[in-house]
Amino acid sequence: MGYTVTNPYTGETLKQFTTADDAAVEEALTQAAQFYQQQKSISVASRAKKLQRFAKILREHKEELAHEAALNMGKRLIEGRGEVELCAQLAEYYAAHLDLLDAKPYTYGTGKKALLEYHSLGIIMSIEPWNFPYSQVVRVLAPNYLIGNPVVLKHAGIVAGCADLLEKMVQAAGWEAGAFKNLFVSHAQVAQIIADQRVQGVALTGSEEVGSTIAGAAGKNLVKSTMELGGSDVFVILNDADVQLAIADATAARLRNSGQVCTSAKRYIVEKEVAAAFIAGIQKTFSAQKMGDPLDETTELAPLSSHNAAVELQKQVEIAIAHGAKVLVAGGIVAGQGNFFKPVVLTDITPANPAYYQEFFGPVAQVFIAENDAAVVALANDSHYGLAGAVYGKDEVRAHRVASQLETGQVFINRPSGAHPELPFGGIKHSGYGREMSDLGLYEFTNQKIIVFK
Repeated sequence: MGYTVTNPYTGETLKQFTTADDAAVEEALTQAAQFYQQQKSISVASRAKKLQRFAKILREHKEELAHEAALNMGKRLIEGRGEVELCAQLAEYYAAHLDLLDAKPYTYGTGKKALLEYHSLGIIMSIEPWNFPYSQVVRVLAPNYLIGNPVVLKHAGIVAGCADLLEKMVQAAGWEAGAFKNLFVSHAQVAQIIADQRVQGVALTGSEEVGSTIAGAAGKNLVKSTMELGGSDVFVILNDADVQLAIADATAARLRNSGQVCTSAKRYIVEKEVAAAFIAGIQKTFSAQKMGDPLDETTELAPLSSHNAAVELQKQVEIAIAHGAKVLVAGGIVAGQGNFFKPVVLTDITPANPAYYQEFFGPVAQVFIAENDAAVVALANDSHYGLAGAVYGKDEVRAHRVASQLETGQVFINRPSGAHPELPFGGIKHSGYGREMSDLGLYEFTNQKIIVFK
Protein backbone atom coordinates (compact mmCIF):
# COMPACT_ATOMS: atom_id res chain seq x y z
CA MET A 1 0.00 0.00 0.00
CA GLY A 2 1.47 3.34 -1.02
CA TYR A 3 1.30 6.60 0.88
CA THR A 4 2.06 9.05 -1.91
CA VAL A 5 0.58 12.53 -2.25
CA THR A 6 0.02 13.55 -5.89
CA ASN A 7 -1.43 16.95 -6.78
CA PRO A 8 -4.67 16.21 -8.72
CA TYR A 9 -4.32 19.46 -10.67
CA THR A 10 -0.67 19.29 -11.75
CA GLY A 11 0.04 15.57 -11.46
CA GLU A 12 3.17 16.37 -9.45
CA THR A 13 4.25 13.96 -6.71
CA LEU A 14 4.53 16.09 -3.58
CA LYS A 15 5.19 13.74 -0.67
CA GLN A 16 5.90 10.11 0.04
CA PHE A 17 5.62 8.39 3.41
CA THR A 18 7.14 5.10 4.52
CA THR A 19 4.89 2.31 5.77
CA ALA A 20 5.34 1.70 9.48
CA ASP A 21 7.07 -1.47 10.56
CA ASP A 22 5.51 -3.85 13.09
CA ALA A 23 7.60 -2.43 15.93
CA ALA A 24 6.19 1.05 15.30
CA VAL A 25 2.64 -0.34 15.26
CA GLU A 26 3.23 -2.15 18.56
CA GLU A 27 4.63 1.01 20.11
CA ALA A 28 1.52 2.94 19.03
CA LEU A 29 -0.82 0.31 20.45
CA THR A 30 1.15 0.17 23.70
CA GLN A 31 0.93 3.94 24.14
CA ALA A 32 -2.77 3.88 23.28
CA ALA A 33 -3.42 1.15 25.85
CA GLN A 34 -1.57 3.15 28.47
CA PHE A 35 -3.67 6.21 27.66
CA TYR A 36 -6.83 4.13 28.05
CA GLN A 37 -5.82 2.93 31.51
CA GLN A 38 -4.57 6.34 32.68
CA GLN A 39 -7.72 8.18 31.64
CA LYS A 40 -9.94 6.03 33.83
CA SER A 41 -8.83 8.20 36.75
CA ILE A 42 -8.97 11.52 34.82
CA SER A 43 -12.14 13.58 34.73
CA VAL A 44 -14.19 13.99 31.57
CA ALA A 45 -14.03 17.74 32.18
CA SER A 46 -10.25 17.66 31.77
CA ARG A 47 -10.55 16.10 28.32
CA ALA A 48 -13.36 18.50 27.41
CA LYS A 49 -10.97 21.42 27.96
CA LYS A 50 -8.44 19.83 25.62
CA LEU A 51 -11.14 19.37 23.01
CA GLN A 52 -11.78 23.10 23.22
CA ARG A 53 -8.07 23.71 22.78
CA PHE A 54 -8.09 21.43 19.73
CA ALA A 55 -10.91 23.47 18.17
CA LYS A 56 -8.89 26.65 18.71
CA ILE A 57 -5.79 25.11 17.09
CA LEU A 58 -7.81 23.96 14.09
CA ARG A 59 -9.17 27.46 13.48
CA GLU A 60 -5.73 29.00 13.87
CA HIS A 61 -4.40 26.64 11.19
CA LYS A 62 -7.48 26.68 8.94
CA GLU A 63 -5.65 28.04 5.89
CA GLU A 64 -2.79 25.57 6.23
CA LEU A 65 -5.17 22.64 6.57
CA ALA A 66 -7.34 23.75 3.64
CA HIS A 67 -4.26 24.25 1.46
CA GLU A 68 -3.01 20.75 2.27
CA ALA A 69 -6.37 19.21 1.35
CA ALA A 70 -6.33 21.04 -1.99
CA LEU A 71 -2.89 19.64 -2.78
CA ASN A 72 -3.71 16.11 -1.58
CA MET A 73 -7.12 15.45 -3.10
CA GLY A 74 -8.22 18.59 -4.95
CA LYS A 75 -10.66 20.12 -2.47
CA ARG A 76 -11.41 23.78 -3.23
CA LEU A 77 -10.12 26.18 -0.60
CA ILE A 78 -13.59 27.39 0.36
CA GLU A 79 -14.68 23.79 0.90
CA GLY A 80 -11.51 22.99 2.83
CA ARG A 81 -12.09 25.90 5.17
CA GLY A 82 -15.65 24.72 5.70
CA GLU A 83 -14.46 21.23 6.54
CA VAL A 84 -11.96 22.52 9.11
CA GLU A 85 -14.69 24.67 10.67
CA LEU A 86 -16.92 21.59 10.95
CA CYS A 87 -14.08 19.80 12.76
CA ALA A 88 -13.78 22.67 15.22
CA GLN A 89 -17.54 22.63 15.80
CA LEU A 90 -17.47 18.87 16.41
CA ALA A 91 -14.78 19.28 19.05
CA GLU A 92 -16.72 22.12 20.67
CA TYR A 93 -19.98 20.19 20.61
CA TYR A 94 -18.56 17.29 22.60
CA ALA A 95 -16.64 19.60 24.91
CA ALA A 96 -19.90 21.38 25.73
CA HIS A 97 -21.93 18.18 26.18
CA LEU A 98 -19.91 16.16 28.66
CA ASP A 99 -23.16 15.87 30.63
CA LEU A 100 -24.19 13.24 28.07
CA LEU A 101 -21.86 10.93 30.00
CA ASP A 102 -23.63 11.52 33.31
CA ALA A 103 -25.13 8.40 34.84
CA LYS A 104 -28.77 7.83 33.88
CA PRO A 105 -31.21 6.64 36.57
CA TYR A 106 -33.38 3.56 35.99
CA THR A 107 -35.93 1.83 38.18
CA TYR A 108 -36.94 -1.81 38.29
CA GLY A 109 -39.30 -4.02 40.23
CA THR A 110 -41.18 -2.11 42.92
CA GLY A 111 -39.31 1.19 42.69
CA LYS A 112 -35.83 -0.23 43.15
CA LYS A 113 -32.97 1.81 41.72
CA ALA A 114 -30.30 1.34 39.10
CA LEU A 115 -27.83 3.58 37.32
CA LEU A 116 -26.63 3.37 33.73
CA GLU A 117 -23.01 4.49 33.60
CA TYR A 118 -20.94 5.28 30.54
CA HIS A 119 -17.36 4.02 30.46
CA SER A 120 -14.57 3.83 27.92
CA LEU A 121 -13.92 0.57 26.05
CA GLY A 122 -10.35 0.61 24.79
CA ILE A 123 -8.56 1.36 21.53
CA ILE A 124 -10.70 2.37 18.55
CA MET A 125 -9.31 1.90 15.06
CA SER A 126 -10.48 4.57 12.62
CA ILE A 127 -10.22 3.71 8.91
CA GLU A 128 -11.04 6.75 6.82
CA PRO A 129 -11.31 7.84 3.14
CA TRP A 130 -9.78 10.70 1.22
CA ASN A 131 -12.84 12.79 0.30
CA PHE A 132 -13.16 14.54 3.69
CA PRO A 133 -9.65 14.02 5.05
CA TYR A 134 -10.22 15.89 8.32
CA SER A 135 -13.89 15.72 9.29
CA GLN A 136 -14.24 11.98 8.74
CA VAL A 137 -11.44 11.50 11.27
CA VAL A 138 -12.67 14.05 13.80
CA ARG A 139 -16.20 12.61 13.74
CA VAL A 140 -14.67 9.51 15.36
CA LEU A 141 -11.87 11.18 17.28
CA ALA A 142 -13.78 13.90 19.18
CA PRO A 143 -16.41 11.73 20.92
CA ASN A 144 -13.96 8.95 21.68
CA TYR A 145 -11.42 11.33 23.18
CA LEU A 146 -14.14 12.72 25.45
CA ILE A 147 -15.00 9.20 26.59
CA GLY A 148 -11.36 8.25 27.10
CA ASN A 149 -10.95 5.86 24.17
CA PRO A 150 -7.65 6.23 22.29
CA VAL A 151 -7.90 6.31 18.48
CA VAL A 152 -5.43 4.91 15.97
CA LEU A 153 -5.93 6.11 12.39
CA LYS A 154 -5.39 4.35 9.10
CA HIS A 155 -6.06 7.04 6.48
CA ALA A 156 -6.29 6.84 2.69
CA GLY A 157 -2.87 6.90 1.03
CA ILE A 158 -3.54 9.89 -1.23
CA VAL A 159 -4.24 12.18 1.74
CA ALA A 160 -1.23 11.11 3.79
CA GLY A 161 -0.17 14.75 4.06
CA CYS A 162 -3.53 15.63 5.63
CA ALA A 163 -3.26 12.73 8.09
CA ASP A 164 0.22 13.80 9.13
CA LEU A 165 -0.85 17.43 9.55
CA LEU A 166 -3.93 16.53 11.60
CA GLU A 167 -1.78 14.54 14.01
CA LYS A 168 0.39 17.65 14.45
CA MET A 169 -2.74 19.66 15.30
CA VAL A 170 -3.58 17.16 18.06
CA GLN A 171 -0.05 17.44 19.43
CA ALA A 172 -0.26 21.25 19.35
CA ALA A 173 -3.46 21.03 21.40
CA GLY A 174 -1.50 19.28 24.17
CA TRP A 175 -3.28 15.94 24.07
CA GLU A 176 -1.70 13.07 25.95
CA ALA A 177 0.62 10.57 24.29
CA GLY A 178 -1.42 7.66 22.98
CA ALA A 179 -4.68 9.59 22.64
CA PHE A 180 -4.39 9.73 18.85
CA LYS A 181 -1.90 8.19 16.46
CA ASN A 182 -1.82 8.27 12.68
CA LEU A 183 -0.32 5.05 11.29
CA PHE A 184 0.84 4.49 7.72
CA VAL A 185 0.12 0.76 7.63
CA SER A 186 -0.46 -2.03 5.11
CA HIS A 187 -3.65 -4.05 4.63
CA ALA A 188 -2.03 -6.93 6.50
CA GLN A 189 -1.17 -4.67 9.42
CA VAL A 190 -4.77 -3.39 9.52
CA ALA A 191 -5.96 -6.96 10.00
CA GLN A 192 -3.36 -7.49 12.74
CA ILE A 193 -4.47 -4.34 14.56
CA ILE A 194 -8.13 -5.35 14.47
CA ALA A 195 -7.18 -8.77 15.87
CA ASP A 196 -5.27 -7.22 18.78
CA GLN A 197 -7.05 -7.80 22.10
CA ARG A 198 -6.54 -4.16 23.10
CA VAL A 199 -8.60 -2.93 20.15
CA GLN A 200 -12.28 -2.78 21.05
CA GLY A 201 -13.83 -0.92 18.15
CA VAL A 202 -13.47 -0.21 14.43
CA ALA A 203 -15.02 2.81 12.72
CA LEU A 204 -14.84 2.83 8.93
CA THR A 205 -15.97 5.22 6.25
CA GLY A 206 -15.41 3.92 2.74
CA SER A 207 -16.71 1.83 -0.11
CA GLU A 208 -19.16 -1.02 0.20
CA GLU A 209 -16.45 -3.50 -0.80
CA VAL A 210 -13.95 -2.27 1.81
CA GLY A 211 -16.69 -2.10 4.42
CA SER A 212 -17.58 -5.73 3.87
CA THR A 213 -13.95 -6.76 4.33
CA ILE A 214 -13.36 -4.71 7.48
CA ALA A 215 -16.72 -5.63 9.02
CA GLY A 216 -15.84 -9.27 8.42
CA ALA A 217 -12.49 -8.87 10.15
CA ALA A 218 -14.14 -7.09 13.08
CA GLY A 219 -16.84 -9.74 13.35
CA LYS A 220 -14.27 -12.54 13.27
CA ASN A 221 -12.54 -10.97 16.27
CA LEU A 222 -15.78 -10.01 18.08
CA VAL A 223 -14.90 -6.32 17.82
CA LYS A 224 -17.74 -3.82 17.54
CA SER A 225 -17.79 -1.85 14.31
CA THR A 226 -19.57 1.05 12.67
CA MET A 227 -19.72 1.35 8.88
CA GLU A 228 -20.47 4.49 6.86
CA LEU A 229 -20.39 3.25 3.29
CA GLY A 230 -21.65 4.41 -0.10
CA GLY A 231 -24.82 6.19 -1.02
CA SER A 232 -27.06 6.93 -3.99
CA ASP A 233 -29.11 9.61 -2.34
CA VAL A 234 -32.42 10.85 -3.66
CA PHE A 235 -33.28 14.50 -4.17
CA VAL A 236 -37.07 14.67 -4.48
CA ILE A 237 -38.88 17.56 -6.17
CA LEU A 238 -42.62 17.41 -5.52
CA ASN A 239 -45.03 19.20 -7.83
CA ASP A 240 -45.55 22.06 -5.36
CA ALA A 241 -41.83 22.69 -4.84
CA ASP A 242 -40.04 25.99 -5.31
CA VAL A 243 -38.40 24.83 -8.54
CA GLN A 244 -35.77 27.56 -8.67
CA LEU A 245 -34.65 26.76 -5.13
CA ALA A 246 -34.61 23.05 -6.01
CA ILE A 247 -32.47 23.70 -9.11
CA ALA A 248 -29.91 25.73 -7.16
CA ASP A 249 -29.72 23.28 -4.28
CA ALA A 250 -29.70 20.21 -6.54
CA THR A 251 -26.72 21.59 -8.42
CA ALA A 252 -24.79 22.49 -5.28
CA ALA A 253 -25.67 19.20 -3.59
CA ARG A 254 -24.42 17.12 -6.51
CA LEU A 255 -21.29 19.07 -7.45
CA ARG A 256 -19.97 19.83 -3.95
CA ASN A 257 -16.48 18.39 -3.52
CA SER A 258 -16.57 17.65 -7.28
CA GLY A 259 -19.39 15.18 -6.64
CA GLN A 260 -17.18 13.02 -4.44
CA VAL A 261 -19.53 12.84 -1.46
CA CYS A 262 -21.34 9.79 -0.10
CA THR A 263 -24.39 11.96 0.58
CA SER A 264 -24.40 13.81 -2.74
CA ALA A 265 -27.79 14.23 -4.41
CA LYS A 266 -27.18 11.50 -6.98
CA ARG A 267 -30.72 10.63 -8.03
CA TYR A 268 -33.12 13.46 -8.83
CA ILE A 269 -36.71 12.23 -8.62
CA VAL A 270 -39.00 14.94 -9.95
CA GLU A 271 -42.78 14.86 -10.33
CA LYS A 272 -43.96 15.22 -13.92
CA GLU A 273 -45.72 18.59 -13.56
CA VAL A 274 -42.43 20.37 -12.81
CA ALA A 275 -40.03 18.04 -14.59
CA ALA A 276 -39.51 20.16 -17.71
CA ALA A 277 -38.67 23.29 -15.72
CA PHE A 278 -36.34 21.42 -13.37
CA ILE A 279 -34.50 19.65 -16.19
CA ALA A 280 -34.03 22.88 -18.13
CA GLY A 281 -32.62 24.50 -15.01
CA ILE A 282 -30.05 21.84 -14.20
CA GLN A 283 -29.00 21.62 -17.85
CA LYS A 284 -28.05 25.27 -17.57
CA THR A 285 -26.33 25.10 -14.16
CA PHE A 286 -24.44 21.86 -14.81
CA SER A 287 -23.09 23.19 -18.10
CA ALA A 288 -21.89 26.47 -16.60
CA GLN A 289 -19.38 25.20 -14.04
CA LYS A 290 -15.95 26.84 -14.14
CA MET A 291 -13.28 24.17 -13.81
CA GLY A 292 -9.83 25.04 -12.51
CA ASP A 293 -7.12 24.89 -9.87
CA PRO A 294 -8.57 24.17 -6.39
CA LEU A 295 -6.19 26.85 -5.05
CA ASP A 296 -7.88 29.45 -7.30
CA GLU A 297 -10.67 31.12 -5.32
CA THR A 298 -12.78 31.51 -8.50
CA THR A 299 -12.81 27.79 -9.34
CA GLU A 300 -16.27 26.22 -9.13
CA LEU A 301 -15.39 22.62 -10.02
CA ALA A 302 -12.01 21.16 -9.08
CA PRO A 303 -10.40 18.03 -10.55
CA LEU A 304 -11.25 14.60 -9.22
CA SER A 305 -8.98 13.14 -6.57
CA SER A 306 -7.03 10.90 -8.92
CA HIS A 307 -6.63 9.88 -12.55
CA ASN A 308 -8.01 6.45 -11.73
CA ALA A 309 -11.16 7.99 -10.21
CA ALA A 310 -11.83 9.88 -13.45
CA VAL A 311 -11.21 6.79 -15.62
CA GLU A 312 -13.54 4.60 -13.56
CA LEU A 313 -16.29 7.22 -13.57
CA GLN A 314 -15.99 7.56 -17.36
CA LYS A 315 -16.41 3.79 -17.71
CA GLN A 316 -19.58 3.88 -15.62
CA VAL A 317 -21.08 6.63 -17.77
CA GLU A 318 -20.25 4.82 -21.00
CA ILE A 319 -21.76 1.56 -19.75
CA ALA A 320 -24.93 3.40 -18.66
CA ILE A 321 -25.30 4.98 -22.11
CA ALA A 322 -24.62 1.65 -23.82
CA HIS A 323 -27.54 0.21 -21.82
CA GLY A 324 -29.99 2.88 -22.94
CA ALA A 325 -29.44 5.92 -20.74
CA LYS A 326 -30.20 9.23 -22.43
CA VAL A 327 -27.75 12.13 -22.01
CA LEU A 328 -29.26 15.42 -20.82
CA VAL A 329 -25.90 17.09 -20.19
CA ALA A 330 -22.86 15.74 -22.01
CA GLY A 331 -19.50 15.65 -20.29
CA GLY A 332 -16.79 13.32 -19.10
CA ILE A 333 -13.01 13.28 -18.86
CA VAL A 334 -11.40 16.51 -20.03
CA ALA A 335 -8.13 16.08 -21.93
CA GLY A 336 -5.08 17.93 -20.69
CA GLN A 337 -3.73 18.86 -17.28
CA GLY A 338 -5.61 17.75 -14.19
CA ASN A 339 -8.09 14.99 -13.40
CA PHE A 340 -11.02 17.06 -14.66
CA PHE A 341 -14.43 15.55 -15.33
CA LYS A 342 -17.08 17.73 -16.95
CA PRO A 343 -20.50 17.20 -15.28
CA VAL A 344 -22.91 14.69 -16.81
CA VAL A 345 -26.68 14.31 -16.38
CA LEU A 346 -28.39 11.07 -17.45
CA THR A 347 -32.02 10.00 -17.67
CA ASP A 348 -34.14 7.08 -18.91
CA ILE A 349 -32.22 4.68 -16.66
CA THR A 350 -34.14 1.46 -16.11
CA PRO A 351 -33.58 -1.31 -13.55
CA ALA A 352 -32.00 -3.35 -16.35
CA ASN A 353 -29.24 -0.74 -16.65
CA PRO A 354 -26.22 -1.39 -14.37
CA ALA A 355 -26.27 2.32 -13.51
CA TYR A 356 -29.65 2.00 -11.80
CA TYR A 357 -28.19 0.44 -8.66
CA GLN A 358 -24.68 1.92 -8.80
CA GLU A 359 -23.11 4.82 -6.96
CA PHE A 360 -21.48 7.42 -9.22
CA PHE A 361 -18.69 9.01 -7.17
CA GLY A 362 -18.19 12.20 -9.15
CA PRO A 363 -20.17 14.90 -10.99
CA VAL A 364 -22.77 12.62 -12.60
CA ALA A 365 -26.49 12.96 -11.83
CA GLN A 366 -29.50 10.83 -12.76
CA VAL A 367 -33.01 12.17 -13.42
CA PHE A 368 -36.17 10.12 -12.87
CA ILE A 369 -39.70 11.40 -13.52
CA ALA A 370 -42.48 10.22 -11.20
CA GLU A 371 -46.25 10.36 -11.62
CA ASN A 372 -47.10 11.03 -7.96
CA ASP A 373 -45.90 10.79 -4.38
CA ALA A 374 -46.35 7.01 -4.25
CA ALA A 375 -44.19 6.61 -7.34
CA VAL A 376 -41.57 8.90 -5.80
CA VAL A 377 -41.32 6.70 -2.72
CA ALA A 378 -41.20 3.48 -4.75
CA LEU A 379 -38.38 4.82 -6.95
CA ALA A 380 -36.46 6.21 -4.00
CA ASN A 381 -36.58 2.97 -2.05
CA ASP A 382 -35.63 0.78 -5.01
CA SER A 383 -31.97 1.08 -4.08
CA HIS A 384 -29.28 -0.94 -2.36
CA TYR A 385 -28.31 2.18 -0.42
CA GLY A 386 -29.93 4.31 2.27
CA LEU A 387 -27.68 7.09 3.55
CA ALA A 388 -29.40 10.47 3.18
CA GLY A 389 -31.87 12.35 1.01
CA ALA A 390 -33.87 15.52 0.51
CA VAL A 391 -37.50 16.37 -0.24
CA TYR A 392 -38.61 19.71 -1.71
CA GLY A 393 -42.22 20.87 -1.46
CA LYS A 394 -44.05 23.94 -0.18
CA ASP A 395 -46.54 21.85 1.81
CA GLU A 396 -44.26 20.84 4.68
CA VAL A 397 -46.74 18.30 6.07
CA ARG A 398 -46.84 16.53 2.71
CA ALA A 399 -43.05 16.74 2.32
CA HIS A 400 -42.64 15.27 5.80
CA ARG A 401 -45.03 12.45 4.92
CA VAL A 402 -42.92 11.56 1.88
CA ALA A 403 -39.68 11.91 3.86
CA SER A 404 -40.92 9.52 6.54
CA GLN A 405 -41.45 6.81 3.93
CA LEU A 406 -37.93 7.00 2.50
CA GLU A 407 -35.65 4.12 3.51
CA THR A 408 -32.61 6.10 4.54
CA GLY A 409 -30.74 7.36 7.58
CA GLN A 410 -31.42 11.07 7.12
CA VAL A 411 -33.83 13.21 5.13
CA PHE A 412 -33.67 17.00 4.79
CA ILE A 413 -36.73 19.03 3.84
CA ASN A 414 -36.30 22.02 1.51
CA ARG A 415 -32.55 22.02 1.99
CA PRO A 416 -29.73 19.74 0.83
CA SER A 417 -28.18 17.19 3.15
CA GLY A 418 -25.32 18.32 5.35
CA ALA A 419 -23.31 17.46 8.45
CA HIS A 420 -24.19 18.98 11.83
CA PRO A 421 -22.53 17.94 15.10
CA GLU A 422 -25.88 17.95 16.89
CA LEU A 423 -27.50 15.47 14.47
CA PRO A 424 -26.80 11.73 14.14
CA PHE A 425 -25.36 10.59 10.84
CA GLY A 426 -25.39 7.11 9.31
CA GLY A 427 -27.22 4.80 6.96
CA ILE A 428 -29.05 1.55 6.42
CA LYS A 429 -28.91 -1.24 3.82
CA HIS A 430 -25.54 -1.28 2.02
CA SER A 431 -24.84 2.24 3.27
CA GLY A 432 -23.76 0.69 6.54
CA TYR A 433 -24.73 0.73 10.19
CA GLY A 434 -24.07 2.70 13.34
CA ARG A 435 -24.20 6.44 13.85
CA GLU A 436 -21.65 9.24 14.09
CA MET A 437 -21.96 12.69 15.68
CA SER A 438 -24.59 13.75 18.26
CA ASP A 439 -25.26 11.75 21.41
CA LEU A 440 -25.65 8.57 19.37
CA GLY A 441 -22.12 8.90 18.00
CA LEU A 442 -20.83 9.36 21.53
CA TYR A 443 -22.43 6.14 22.74
CA GLU A 444 -21.35 3.88 19.85
CA PHE A 445 -18.07 2.89 21.53
CA THR A 446 -19.10 3.30 25.16
CA ASN A 447 -19.55 0.57 27.72
CA GLN A 448 -23.10 1.29 28.87
CA LYS A 449 -22.86 -0.40 32.24
CA ILE A 450 -25.89 -0.85 34.48
CA ILE A 451 -25.31 -0.69 38.25
CA VAL A 452 -28.23 -2.30 40.09
CA PHE A 453 -29.07 -1.62 43.74
CA LYS A 454 -31.04 -3.95 45.96
